[in-house]
Amino acid sequence: MHELAAVPLAQFRERIVAGSLAPEAWLEASFAAIDASESEVYAFIELDRAAARRRFAASARGPLHGVPVAVKDNIVHRDGATTCGSRILEGFRSPYEATALRRLETAGAFILGKTNLDEFAMGSSTEHSAFGPTRNPLDPERVPGGSSGGSAAAVAAGMAPVALGSDTGGSVRQPAAFCGLVGLKPTWGRVSRRGLVAFASSLDQIGVFARRVADAAVILGVIAGHDPNDSTSSLEPVPDYAAALASGVGGKRFGIIAEALELLEGEARRRFEETIATLRGAGAEIETVTVATLPHAVAIYSILANAEASANLARFDGIRYGRCAGAETLEQLWLASRGEGLGPEVKRRIMLGTFALSAGYLEAYYGRAQRARATMRREIAAALERVDFLLTPTTPSTAFRLGEKIDDPLAMYLTDVFTVPANLAGIPALAIPAGRSEEGLPLSLQIMARPFAEEEMLAAGGWVEGVLG
Repeated sequence: MHELAAVPLAQFRERIVAGSLAPEAWLEASFAAIDASESEVYAFIELDRAAARRRFAASARGPLHGVPVAVKDNIVHRDGATTCGSRILEGFRSPYEATALRRLETAGAFILGKTNLDEFAMGSSTEHSAFGPTRNPLDPERVPGGSSGGSAAAVAAGMAPVALGSDTGGSVRQPAAFCGLVGLKPTWGRVSRRGLVAFASSLDQIGVFARRVADAAVILGVIAGHDPNDSTSSLEPVPDYAAALASGVGGKRFGIIAEALELLEGEARRRFEETIATLRGAGAEIETVTVATLPHAVAIYSILANAEASANLARFDGIRYGRCAGAETLEQLWLASRGEGLGPEVKRRIMLGTFALSAGYLEAYYGRAQRARATMRREIAAALERVDFLLTPTTPSTAFRLGEKIDDPLAMYLTDVFTVPANLAGIPALAIPAGRSEEGLPLSLQIMARPFAEEEMLAAGGWVEGVLG
């Protein structure tokens, strides 16, 4: 790993100003890391070095000047293609760029390249990309998580100091956990979704990968805030997240979700309890709370996310995207383009979502899932009235092997059992490295907080990071 990996973003800027580092230092370190491991890891779908150098040369002299950012390939940028990991979008170039990317560029950062993902962000391992799987840099026989596995792998391998992903049910936090990183999912609406290709609009949120909480706080401070081009973005003011890290957790209370503990077994439960004991020993006030619907979170999420995906992906009809030559009727055009352009996992989710929305089943599935989601939101809100933060493991297990769950969709979906509640409730959540398993694989702790309480959550995360080392 290049020595710059140990340099926080704030210090990088200070060293540039002081003249002890050249602004292009991180760009060259990124290229060196890419040369060392990209052929094995396959973190990027699109990586044009000449384009990256051009973007760096044109970058603003702002607080992030010289910082390369890896970007999940479902976040659009004008300078290059956006594929969403799908053949149906091969060659597509956006006429505009995502608000989050524009804000990063205004601050001086530049786009290093577009990273691999499960097709249309539908997956938990980055094995469902039409362009091949990404491997975990810590163990290439294992998955990096998903769907933002390419972004996680890029940061874990030292190819970029930070990366953007999208989190619909844990797609930033789960790969962060598998790759030993910090993964941040903001409150729904805290970061503009303009330019994020929609999967499930009531759940999607752009998130951040970083090596430390402080760096995630810096990036969130840049990309957060209201966007007049996104009517769902919040008008809540954006605090100085980086400055808030110094406030610590004095007087704050942490809650362990009883139902999450019941889902843990063996080493996973033992290590989580050891982590809680370490935090308690460092002075954390911890109590047990209840979220009775948590064991049903994946079922609720699957119905709602697939229903929204069925609606959102209707635009990929072979006319606007994925045009198929030789079809004589509109039906043939639809069938041929979607049949050839979409992978099996995307087709599965579209069909399940369409079924849940169909006449005779709408109330039985979609309606009941919406009511269950409302119940979960109330339960989480009630728990967060008793405590300031909720603690769970980020994932129920460490990174699994490539191919291990690819033919078992249910087992794959259940890897997100602890992450989907934050999306269903619209609250912020943070994944933080929490030691290693007996096999030497990363473990991760998740912190959830009240809506728009990222400031307090990041301060708690910084404290936990320090305690856990």
